Amino acid sequence: MNRKLIFVTGTRADWGKLKSLILRTRDEGFEVYVFITGMHNHKKYGNTYLDVKRVKGVKFYRFNNESDENTMDLTVSKTIEGFSKYVEKIIPDLIVVHGDRPEPLACAIVGSFKNILVSHIEGGEVSGTIDELIRHSISKLSHIHFVSNKLAKKRLIQMGEDENSIFIIGSPDIDLMFSSNLPNISDAREKYDLEFKKYSICLFHPVTTEIEFLKDQIKCLTESLLESNKNYVVIYPNNDLGSNLIIEKYESISSNKIKVLPSIRFEYFLTILKNADFIIGNSSAGIREAPYYSVNSINLGSRQNNRDANKMIYNVDFNKKNILKKIDFLEKKQQIQPIKNYGKGNSSELFSEILKLDKIWNTPNQKLFNDHKLR
Repeated sequence: MNRKLIFVTGTRADWGKLKSLILRTRDEGFEVYVFITGMHNHKKYGNTYLDVKRVKGVKFYRFNNESDENTMDLTVSKTIEGFSKYVEKIIPDLIVVHGDRPEPLACAIVGSFKNILVSHIEGGEVSGTIDELIRHSISKLSHIHFVSNKLAKKRLIQMGEDENSIFIIGSPDIDLMFSSNLPNISDAREKYDLEFKKYSICLFHPVTTEIEFLKDQIKCLTESLLESNKNYVVIYPNNDLGSNLIIEKYESISSNKIKVLPSIRFEYFLTILKNADFIIGNSSAGIREAPYYSVNSINLGSRQNNRDANKMIYNVDFNKKNILKKIDFLEKKQQIQPIKNYGKGNSSELFSEILKLDKIWNTPNQKLFNDHKLR
């Protein structure tokens, strides 16, 4: 009997992480289902569910969990209701969720309450926002963990997770980053109408725990972009509280030097990132993906606090003078060798091989806190 897997995707970001795993398990004979929800179904963000549904040989289900940006709790509630009904129909052997968003939290709750195994991709990470609370909560609701590196594994063990349930596979998006199937930069420019050849990327998300400062933060960022007099590809933020304020500000600065886009298909984003001068904002793309392409990152504020630090990442406060100074510095900085801290691009292979182990499917639904080191 083929094992049934349900993958949950709610954003363009987690889709970039899950796609290689979905393709691999499909090809290995698993019965693969994809629950599409969240930002994917928003016209404002480019109807990215269309990108998800390009994958052949898997079964899709779209669920609209849309609520006002101020009601993340209702988003969780709606997702629980919709996913619960879907799970009762499919009766999966494993639910696969990623990261730190409301949708995977809701789906992990459903799996736990229905005694279905839940696996969490990229738990054990740290950050400076409410994402931290959500991510660790998902880890505690999950039975099997696929993490990006040794440090993430250590954190989960600190949280009381069973070491035998934690597997290091790297970051799955690395599989796609070095794929021979990525579009070339000419095709990417044509698809997204990018008239300039030399450019940088801006990708900035609201920090919900600092919402009272957001207006000043986005003002500082956009003024810095304008005053630098450089070309930018500016991408809409996620749909957290404060996103509308950011989008309005972006649209007000759109020009022939600043191309504002609701979303970019992940493979095209990788090509555009690979050819960028630098990336600025607070996206994990500046921490995780950019160093693999030898692209420098200007990281603003607290959203990526305590995440990976290396000589390509420059942490800057919300001070226009400091931001402009760093932009000027990067223009003169020589490119250095890639920094690869999140795997070798074989995550999907490792993931699939682990799922073929009998012990995975014998994992108890009843979890125990692993406290032997406290005795």
